[in-house]
Amino acid sequence: MNDTETANGAATSDHRKTSEPRSLLANDRIGITLEPNGVAQVRLMRSEKMNALDPEMFKAIIAAGDALRDRTDVRAIVLSGEGRAFCAGLDTASFSGLSSDLIERTYGNANSFQQVAVQWRKLGVPVIAALHGVCFGGGLQIASGADIRIAHPDTRMAIMELKWGLVPDMGGYALWRGLVRDDVLRELVYTNREFTGAEAQTLGLATYIDEDPLARATAIANEIANRNPHAIRAAKRLQATMPDLSTDAILMEESVEQQAITSSPNQIEAVMAAMEKRAPNFSDVAGE
Repeated sequence: MNDTETANGAATSDHRKTSEPRSLLANDRIGITLEPNGVAQVRLMRSEKMNALDPEMFKAIIAAGDALRDRTDVRAIVLSGEGRAFCAGLDTASFSGLSSDLIERTYGNANSFQQVAVQWRKLGVPVIAALHGVCFGGGLQIASGADIRIAHPDTRMAIMELKWGLVPDMGGYALWRGLVRDDVLRELVYTNREFTGAEAQTLGLATYIDEDPLARATAIANEIANRNPHAIRAAKRLQATMPDLSTDAILMEESVEQQAITSSPNQIEAVMAAMEKRAPNFSDVAGE
């Protein structure tokens, strides 16, 4: 257990007194470090295989989500891949002979294959993915779980599943709602054609393109970490309601969230910091 964690895994804010990043998880598949400002860097670490997804990688990515879910000191997450690629998709050879019940819901509304992608939307804080090299199939679905995606313009990308006679089933269809126009998505799925990071921006699968996607993603995360963490979490909850709720229900959710934030200590601190032209000093959220 990390020495900033309580017995139940929820973190204290003691690490903010230091200037060094703190390791939360490290193995041969995934690494997590937490910066003093609350930005967690999550790195896919199977670089010799271009971070392709084998059974152990699925377990490690889910473990990363679990490690971050209840931490109250995390304010934003950057998701990236070590080596030459973000993620080359499924390591098909590693699944040879394995069988799995895809219908069983082992993670709430998802199976384990879906959880590696949809868990990033379920987390309470924004997730920014930095894409480079290759981002195919399951890798693209994982990236689609992020709130924001920064891609190198030359990143090779594809919704690859039809190449293998399959359909995207790692949460892609749920995550692509509102990102990609319906007819465009159909063409990308039906043909599994490859496209670049630059084209991904026009298609809706990348937010921005940048020659240094990790630096850009980290810069955005740092900006988010400097905002009222209660308001950021509330904004992410509101974003999650938009595709499914009626207009009346969304309007009510806005009011509920705003009433809870207004005149709270962190909201007052945001106002005072802006008026005094200084950096804010926010308190971490309580367990939510």
